[in-house]
Order: sequence, then structure tokens, then C-alpha cells
Amino acid sequence: MPFQERLRELRKERHETQKAVAEAIGINERHYQKFEAGANLPSFENLLILADYFDVSMDYLAGRTDRRETLR
Repeated sequence: MPFQERLRELRKERHETQKAVAEAIGINERHYQKFEAGANLPSFENLLILADYFDVSMDYLAGRTDRRETLR
């Protein structure tokens, strides 16, 4: 599953708006919307923050695996 679809799926599972996620991770809403639209990819730092926020591994978020577990 592509990154943008995985990100949208995780957000919807939590019943959160794009604005709420953007605020929680410290970026503006339009910037976050571009992630979900596939128009922009997050920086490494933002990818880490998103993975922590959704409590999934970076590999899961990036679509490299279907295992959500983190190594923490």
C-alpha cells in the first residue's frame, strides 16, 4: 500500500481530521494534506514523528511491511 493511502487509513482509524493530525505533529494543515494526496513526501524527521504519533513502525508507514509493530 502506498504511503499516502497508509497515512490516510491510520488517520481515519482514529477518526481524526487532517487538521488535528497536522497540529499534533507540528506542521500546517496544507502541508499534511499534501502528504495524503501524494503530492509531497515527509522529511525523515516528519516520518519519524508520524510513525510515533500513530504508534507504528516507519516501515509500516512507508508501506514496506504489513506489520505495525515498533521495536520499542
